[in-house]
This record gives sequence, C-alpha cells and structure tokens, in this order.
Amino acid sequence: MKQMIWSLILLSCTAWYPAYADTLTLQQCLSKAATGNYALRVAAHDEKIAAEQINIARGGFLPRVDLQGGYTAQLEPQSIELAGRSVATQDAAYPFFGISIYQTIIDFGRTSSRYERAEAARGAISFNYASQEKNVFLQVVSAYFAILQEEKVVTAAEEEVDQMADHLRVAKNLYEQGVVTRNDLLQAEVRLSNSRQRVLEEANRLKNRWLYLNYLIGQPADYNADLEEFAMIEPPIPAKEARFEARPEIKAMKKVLEASELDVKESKSWFYPEMFARMGMDYAKNSHVKEQAIMAATIGLKFNVFDGGASTSRYREAMENRSKNEAAFNQLQAEIRLEYMTADNDAVVALERIKAAVNAIRQGEENLRINRDRYQAQVGTATDVIDAQTLLTQTKTDLYRALFDYQVALARVKKSLGEL
Repeated sequence: MKQMIWSLILLSCTAWYPAYADTLTLQQCLSKAATGNYALRVAAHDEKIAAEQINIARGGFLPRVDLQGGYTAQLEPQSIELAGRSVATQDAAYPFFGISIYQTIIDFGRTSSRYERAEAARGAISFNYASQEKNVFLQVVSAYFAILQEEKVVTAAEEEVDQMADHLRVAKNLYEQGVVTRNDLLQAEVRLSNSRQRVLEEANRLKNRWLYLNYLIGQPADYNADLEEFAMIEPPIPAKEARFEARPEIKAMKKVLEASELDVKESKSWFYPEMFARMGMDYAKNSHVKEQAIMAATIGLKFNVFDGGASTSRYREAMENRSKNEAAFNQLQAEIRLEYMTADNDAVVALERIKAAVNAIRQGEENLRINRDRYQAQVGTATDVIDAQTLLTQTKTDLYRALFDYQVALARVKKSLGEL
C-alpha cells in the first residue's frame, strides 16, 4: 500500500519546490510540540501538583509536632479562698510555652488509603498528560498535512491563472481576427479575475494554517520553513482485532477506578475508632507553684459518636463516585472503538478517492486539451474551455485533499490504537 501511495503522490506532483536551508520534517514538528506546546506546558504542572499531594498524604504516617507560646496579661490573677482570705495561685502576667507530639497508631486504613489514592491520582494525571500529548500530536499532524495540501492547492490555483491568461490571449487573437464576439473576451477576463482572487484566498488560508501550526509547536507566528513534501504516516500493522490497552486514556481511567476504590475504603474508616499516642510538655511561668513545666504522655482512643450524618454521606458519595467512574470507563471504551472504526473507514474511503482522482486528472487534462483545440478550430465555445479548466483545477484539488486526508486518517487510526 505504501508503494502505491508513493506512486500516486509522485503522479499528483505538478510543481517542484526549491530546497530551503531550513527543512521541517513531521517528526521535528512533533518533537517541537512535545517541548514547546503551550497546552502541554500548562498540563505539566498538574503532575507536579499531584506529586505534592502524595507528600501531603505521606505526612499522615509521621507524627505531628506542634509548638505554641505567648504572653498572657490578666486584670487579676486567679486565686483561691484559704482560711478566710484570698490566696493567688498564679501570676497576673506570665509567659507560656508548649510542645506536643501526636501520632496516630491505628486508624483502620484511613491514612494508607489516602496515600494510595494520591499515588493512583498521580498515575491518572500522568496518563492524562500522555493522552493530551497524543491529541496535540494529532493536531500537529493534521496542521502539517493541511499546509502541504494547501501548498498544492495554491499551485493548482496558480496554474489555473496561467491557463486562464493563455485562454484570454487566444480569445483576444480570435476577437481581433473577428471570428469571435466580444462576449468571449469579457468572459475570459472575468474568469481570469476570479482565478486570481482564488489564488489570494488560498494563499491567505495557507498563511493561517502556518499560524496554527506555529502555535501548536510553540514557534513564533512568523516562523516558516520548507515542509517535507513526501511526509508519510506508516499504516498500523493489521491485526485480527483492534486492541486499545495502549491508549493512555484507558490507563488513566484504570487509575481513576483504583483511586475511587481507595476513596470508598477511606470513607469506611470514619466509622471506626482511632488509637493515638500523645506526648507533650507545657510550661507557664508561675512563682506560686513549684512545678512550672509539666510533661505528660498519653495513649488514647478516639471515636466519633455523632457528626450529623457526615460520615454516612461521605461513604455514599464515594460509592456513587465509584459507580460513576465505572460507567465512564465503559463509555470511554465505546468512544475509543468508535474513534477507531471511524478513522479506519475514513482511511479506506480516502484511498478510493485517491484512485478515482488520479484517473479523473488524466481525463480532465485530456478534456481541456480537446476543448482548447475545438475552440481554436471554431467548433467549440469559450465556456467549454473555461468549464474544462475549472473542472481540472477542482479535480486536482480533490486529489490533494484525498492524499492528505488519507495521511491524517492513518494518524487517527494510530492514535486510536495508542501508537501515534
């Protein structure tokens, strides 16, 4: 198939472009997009944020250390009644300081679930980045081949201008000889003007497509280069059945499902008690007591009796979220299969369009030659010549679009298989 496509491209080439010092290949464009695309630069921060979320979750395994200190000033010091008189038990103003170390001993998997969920979320974000990168690559491929297509269309439009100008020259000669009416001359002038306008339109479209490609690959807006004219996408290796395990979206969704399961596990832990250990030292300056610094250690059990139904709602929310993600995974698989089948169909149809367009160009060129000869022999009309030229230009345009639609369709097939 590749050899046939090469042959068709060679047959379709109507102009050879000079070689520039700066030649930009498709692979170079993809490399530039991987490092310079603005959307990917933004998405790269998500992985770093997710890494910090893991560090936050890891902190639950470590003891919590709190320091506090300050200075208290009271209107009157606290006192007690002793033998009919008031005796102060503390100073009216005093500094204080405290340190405490709190460590969770058993929480029935709450902390470990939170940590594992953070790791799963990071994995999902990493695969989502790869998915976004594949989407950008497909956009780059489409933009790259769109420029190649538009260059060919511009060339075809310029050829039409040359041929319309030649037809105008013939019409002028025949008009000056008195063998055709002025209507033929005016018609040729109008069609030549229309052809020139089309060149301007296609050239402007080419500039806009360069702007879009430069945006995708992170280049300045005025960047320009000579694209690799015979860039090709290798067709994927045929398989008995398409498999999509390599798609980063599938891998990301599996990580999301894993995180959902861990979320359910964490929400269950709120129904169980928490065992903890605490050690601390509190100091408050007090000239009325001997021990101004108190050190203590505690092992305790903490259990929530009532939280307004928050724990139950948290658990139900986690269950619903897991069910939602399972449904989303099924939807994703169906969408990817649809994407693959659509791209494969488009590739097959584009290949048939190429074959039909190559034959149509040969026939269109012969049709134009016959109508020119008939017009110069005064047995045909100027309208026949103009229509033949317009038809040939349209046929060439159809071929170029089919050629590059085929390449983009192949890229879409490879992306759907996770191979782009």
